[in-house]
Amino acid sequence: MSGRRPFRRSAAGAIVAILAALALAADQFVKHLTIENLPYGEPVPVLGEFFQLYYIRNPGAAFSLGSEVTWIFTIALTVVAGVIVWKAFNLQSRLWAVVLGLLLGGVLGNLSDRLFREPGFPVGHVVDMISMPWMMPAIFNIADIFIVTGMISVALLVVFGLRFDGTRERDHVVVETEEEAEAAALAAADSSTADSVDSDDAAPASEGR
Repeated sequence: MSGRRPFRRSAAGAIVAILAALALAADQFVKHLTIENLPYGEPVPVLGEFFQLYYIRNPGAAFSLGSEVTWIFTIALTVVAGVIVWKAFNLQSRLWAVVLGLLLGGVLGNLSDRLFREPGFPVGHVVDMISMPWMMPAIFNIADIFIVTGMISVALLVVFGLRFDGTRERDHVVVETEEEAEAAALAAADSSTADSVDSDDAAPASEGR
């Protein structure tokens, strides 16, 4: 078992809530600046074609896919947010708290657009403004960055075997091995005791012949 002191669930939940609020605030602040200062549908070069600002409103997912079924993305984002909040109540891992907090903030950022922006609840269009044509044709936002990096981080934590309670898969394997070894030792001790008793019982019979 790991000797690290368990992280309190209340502390992990607080980390998730604080980071989610900060990520949500950052996303919405950048979107506000975008709406107020950028021309709609026109690229604004920052570093040539390497990095541009490009204000659009996206009714669908990446590459505007599913633009006619916006409500489905609203439901999906709501479900993901609910699952993260539910998991947050059982967290005892700092890393998981950080990852899920930022992921939740990203999900809430785009969910807020779906719920409160035009053309209305629950089919609002997401505000996007970041374009990197050399890398991908899609235009994205701050919330998308948190979502993508959060999902990659979740995958890495799973691969490395870090559990929600702060322990690792190998810690549990060690515990099971020790228990098996202890059980085998007890069984061997019981067998040795039984053999000794049988020998003591057989000795008087031999002497009496």
